[in-house]
Amino acid sequence: MNILIADKLSSSAVSALEKLGAKVTVNSELSAETLPGALKDVEVLIVRSTKVTAAAIQAAPALSLIIRAGAGVNTIDLAAANERGIHVANCPGKNNDAVAELAIGLMIAADRRIADAAGELRAGKWSKGEFGKARGLKGRTLGIIGLGSIGRAVAGIARAMDMKVVAWSRSLTEAQAAEQDIGFCATPLDVAIVADAVSVHVAGSKETFHLIGKDFFALMKKGTIFINTSRGDVVDTDALKAAAKEKGIRFALDVFEDEPAGGSGPFADVALAAAGTCTPHIGASTDQASEAIADEVVNIVRSYRDSGKPLNTVNVRAKSTATIGLVVRHHNKVGVLASVLDELRGEGVNIEEMENMIFEGGMTASCTLLLDDKPSEAALANLRKNPVIIQVSLKCS
Repeated sequence: MNILIADKLSSSAVSALEKLGAKVTVNSELSAETLPGALKDVEVLIVRSTKVTAAAIQAAPALSLIIRAGAGVNTIDLAAANERGIHVANCPGKNNDAVAELAIGLMIAADRRIADAAGELRAGKWSKGEFGKARGLKGRTLGIIGLGSIGRAVAGIARAMDMKVVAWSRSLTEAQAAEQDIGFCATPLDVAIVADAVSVHVAGSKETFHLIGKDFFALMKKGTIFINTSRGDVVDTDALKAAAKEKGIRFALDVFEDEPAGGSGPFADVALAAAGTCTPHIGASTDQASEAIADEVVNIVRSYRDSGKPLNTVNVRAKSTATIGLVVRHHNKVGVLASVLDELRGEGVNIEEMENMIFEGGMTASCTLLLDDKPSEAALANLRKNPVIIQVSLKCS
């Protein structure tokens, strides 16, 4: 198995992959533009921040698995991967604590203006009177947008700080919120109205593009703290800038709409960074998170090597749309399944899913096929005449 790691990954993970029998190449200097030229013989591609474009996928004839060493897969062209039948897998939940810790840290930093105070002290200015005016967070209300695993981790830390927590999430119900000791909000705008601080934790998608915009900021209280450690395009940056200027919104960002793709380089919106408390997309970048993600990458490769089914695939249909099930119990002999497939091919029937299970002793097996159409009675009769087929049954849902 030929593996290319196009970003930095734990050296222990590289060693573990090599122990699986893989040939591993590490090139953390690749970019979206140069990646296509490095994929000629690559079977498994592992990326973290490097974008995988349609051009890269088309330039990789042997590629069968792309692993995102993180949770989000918005940097991978899923449509192009689907067209080529390439698995895309991720490592969900492995950086939850790291991102939650940064979100809380940014909230405290924004409240206490830590970055500005430290900057003045480094410049030789003692400004205790200016920076000793924080409101404090105990007893305040934190509003969370997106109560997934990271959002829940943030809520837990905030409650430990004696903050009240309210949340909106697409799948959150009032009963679930009550179980977690969280105030339920029916819409994101309801969060904006009641919160003293807001932390955003939703995935980047078409549905969440500019989820937080002018209407949201218009409902926020003056001086509210706003934190985004999810995806940059979830927030309308122009609306945020206006809210900061007009309503004194204190913002802390780890992600941006037009952030550089690599690990280093120029950052264009210096004015935005200067107006808030900002970090360069380091939410998942702790040793603990990196090791957890690296371990999961190895688990994904191992499962793919052993079964052909990688863990955590994000682009495989969760449930087949086929309504016809064909069950063939047969003797475990060469050519039995080939005869079944030939019969179905002659009928013009496509197989959506197929699983063959061998019984103890290895003499017999049972094959389940999900079909897009019902085979004719004549085809079923032909299968039943086969001396090595024990039983044929059709199930329609």
